[in-house]
Amino acid sequence: MPSARQHTYETEVVWTGNLGTGTDSYRSYRRTHDVAAAGLPAIAGSADPHFRGDADRWNPEQLLLAALSQCHMLSYLHVCAVNGVVVTAYTDRATGTMEETGGGAGHFTRALLHPHVEVASPDMADKARTLHAEAHHLCFIANSVNFPVEHEPTVTVAEG
Repeated sequence: MPSARQHTYETEVVWTGNLGTGTDSYRSYRRTHDVAAAGLPAIAGSADPHFRGDADRWNPEQLLLAALSQCHMLSYLHVCAVNGVVVTAYTDRATGTMEETGGGAGHFTRALLHPHVEVASPDMADKARTLHAEAHHLCFIANSVNFPVEHEPTVTVAEG
């Protein structure tokens, strides 16, 4: 039996929010940080503003939702390409729900992707809709989370 291929990813998170006294109190530091990986531009991160974070920086919850959306899109474009469906545009406005639980903990309860797909011809539209299920099955990130990732796709046909 062939062995599974493994892929290793490395990132670095650097806290940039020390205001001079470290974490000597809950209000004495910023939640700002940089997320980096070799050869890539840094992502400015913070906590959600509800948790004293900065609204002008990405928070981990947004990054998780973005990773789900990206992974589905990339899997979807792949399955369309191998199944003869020509996608000419793709946009997703994903939403995620996180529930706070006792003691400051919480967890995502759902992610809902809203992919809007444009295909090259009308005879591709039905197949384009059904391929979202296969893309979901292939998505590495969706296969790694413990909450439902659902899809409400729309498909239109490119003009001209």
